Amino acid sequence: MNDHVDVALAAGAEGVHLGQKDLPVAVVRRLASAELIIGASTNNAGEAQRGQADGADYVSVGRLYETESKTDTRPASTDTIRAVKAVVSVPVSAIGGINESNIDQVIAAGADMVAVISAVCSAPDPADAARTLSRRFVDGR
Repeated sequence: MNDHVDVALAAGAEGVHLGQKDLPVAVVRRLASAELIIGASTNNAGEAQRGQADGADYVSVGRLYETESKTDTRPASTDTIRAVKAVVSVPVSAIGGINESNIDQVIAAGADMVAVISAVCSAPDPADAARTLSRRFVDGR
């Protein structure tokens, strides 16, 4: 569930992803069971360290590339991924405008996973697009 811990808890979701303007990770960690997966949106190494220290199970770095999926985002880069990877031990997700043409750069920068919307939802065969992108992690490492 994105942004809304109340909905995540009410629905029995396995996890929630929190932005910098949502409830703080530390508060959600206290409210939720230990099994709830909590992700934190970050844009720099400091935010990533804070997210990890507050109990995030993973951190997301973005927006890496232009995207129309979300308009109120801050730009980041593959260098940001590298900087975040250097200071956290939790998995790092990359987000924002990632598609088949740029995913290899994201993987090379050290992303453990990616979050995509348009690259899958706008594809003629979304299931095939998801398989193609996920295979890049296996084939590219």
